Amino acid sequence: MAYPKIRQTRSALHPGHFAALESILRLIILIAVALAAAAAAIPSAALAQQPSVPDTSPAPARAFIGFDRDLYPGDAALPELRKLFSFTGYWLTNPPRETQNTWVGKRDLLLRNGFGFLVVANGRLGAELTRAAKKGKSPAAFGRQDAADTVAAAQREGFPPGAILFLDQEEGGRLLPEQADYLLAWTEAVAQSTFLPGVYASGQPVPDGRGPNGKPVTITTIQDIRAHVAAGHLHPIAFWVAQDACPPAPGCVLQPPPADLSGTLDATAWQFAQSPRRKSITQACARTYAADGNCDTPAPVRFDVDLTTAASPDPSHGR
Repeated sequence: MAYPKIRQTRSALHPGHFAALESILRLIILIAVALAAAAAAIPSAALAQQPSVPDTSPAPARAFIGFDRDLYPGDAALPELRKLFSFTGYWLTNPPRETQNTWVGKRDLLLRNGFGFLVVANGRLGAELTRAAKKGKSPAAFGRQDAADTVAAAQREGFPPGAILFLDQEEGGRLLPEQADYLLAWTEAVAQSTFLPGVYASGQPVPDGRGPNGKPVTITTIQDIRAHVAAGHLHPIAFWVAQDACPPAPGCVLQPPPADLSGTLDATAWQFAQSPRRKSITQACARTYAADGNCDTPAPVRFDVDLTTAASPDPSHGR
């Protein structure tokens, strides 16, 4: 098939017309380039006006410092102590090795001075529980009776329902069977009341024989208690961990570290300094303690204290 021929014609445009058309074409091109540049700038300007990506990194955990001691410091000392501390330990029973409880009746005054609380009751030692068990006295029965006494004392002192009551488990390491029976009977009985159970116990790792691979292993008292709770499907327990070894403890200082740095996760509170200091585990922070080994508050009120950090200014919810 033959292609059709194109019919040629002469242009009717004068050469001067081409120059005018060329000028118009240049103008159109310049306008198009300008419009394209403006269009490209719009997204950049819009992006610049967008808010920056929010910082989703977690905020540093707040930490509050408190003190505890066996003997009540006296009414007159409270205003000065409140300048240093957010909360105080509060004994519901006679403290260890004491024949009376000087904290009785002081909750309202402490409250008026702005203190929060760590409410605590003294527990029984392993030797006492073992002797009693040999005589036919059940450690669990001791635990239930002591829990009832603790709950009654908390009510007399005016602590509100829902406050956490801590049992002072003085001895560290893996619990004896008698100690476990006593402690868990205590916490379960408190859990059945209007209060919540807590335990003050060691977070200091101690030797615990050898693992399946034959290598030495360690355990803390809190790890042992948590294993008992999980195995028995028992009520949750709040923990006030005692761990004054340096590190992780900073020594006798008034700048409280976050409680999770104790090495025990999810602790309600961490006692990081004790009076007197335990020399075998506090060599690295010995200079932070007084010459006599105690952790002393600064002037004008001088008391030997234990120091505790917590994420709340009222760790027991005792206000």
